[in-house]
Amino acid sequence: MTTPSLELRAGDLRLALRPDLGGAIAGLWRGDVAVMRSTEPADLDSSRRSACYSLAPYSNRLGYRRFRWLGQDHTTQPNFDDNPHSVHGVAWQRPWDVVSHSAIEAELRYMHSPDHHWPFAFELRQRFVLTADALELHLAFSNRAAHTQPVGLGWHPYFPKRPHSRLHVELTDRWENDASGLPTRRVPQPGIDGEVSHLAFDNCFEGWRGPARIRDEKLSLRLSSSLPYLVVFTPADKPYYCVEPVSHVSNAIHMADPAAHGLRAVAAGSTFDAWMKLEVSAA
Repeated sequence: MTTPSLELRAGDLRLALRPDLGGAIAGLWRGDVAVMRSTEPADLDSSRRSACYSLAPYSNRLGYRRFRWLGQDHTTQPNFDDNPHSVHGVAWQRPWDVVSHSAIEAELRYMHSPDHHWPFAFELRQRFVLTADALELHLAFSNRAAHTQPVGLGWHPYFPKRPHSRLHVELTDRWENDASGLPTRRVPQPGIDGEVSHLAFDNCFEGWRGPARIRDEKLSLRLSSSLPYLVVFTPADKPYYCVEPVSHVSNAIHMADPAAHGLRAVAAGSTFDAWMKLEVSAA
């Protein structure tokens, strides 16, 4: 049975979770300052408006809601407005159960049975650890199907766009997209360093090294992860932007060599783990 909301506190940090809304983070605050785009948990009505949610069993777009795996053709379903692709997997739109929680830690679980959105069984556990100056997220995907399945993981944090929001990331390459948002080719990208209001990205990046540094007039953040790719989304017409650690290039399952672009083939009974850490300090 799902629990409507949980709250963790450590030092000046407060974390609010909504297990029933995709296991999402409703909000993260340092004192009264929102660290991520934050909504009081009782006021949150969908995971899509949350501060952060996990991406599984794939990140970003799965092209045209179909894929071929181990000689079999599979389809997925629309799950993101009128997008022609399935987006962000299934776990972000399903209720999770609370496994355990304390004042500074919580663990949630989502059990997936094969359906029209994803044809293979899996178990997903997410652990939240809050300290006085950081939030750690741990994700563990366990394959409960009888055979190997394709897997991608990630997180989708949203950050409030403030007048002096600035992003610095060391990386090497950017994937350009077609009109539908699917990656088409990789081009050199000598890092990202600039005010968010001057950036125009909705891309997956490779060669991410060191923590992504997110700064504004109120906070200084450092985002690091075990996952090697980064999706950066900086919409000009929204009051937020996204810096998303992910395990694979968007739509990797349709590429000639999916494994070379980060897609994992997870054997039956095996587990794929990932972590993300967000360090928080005053500006």
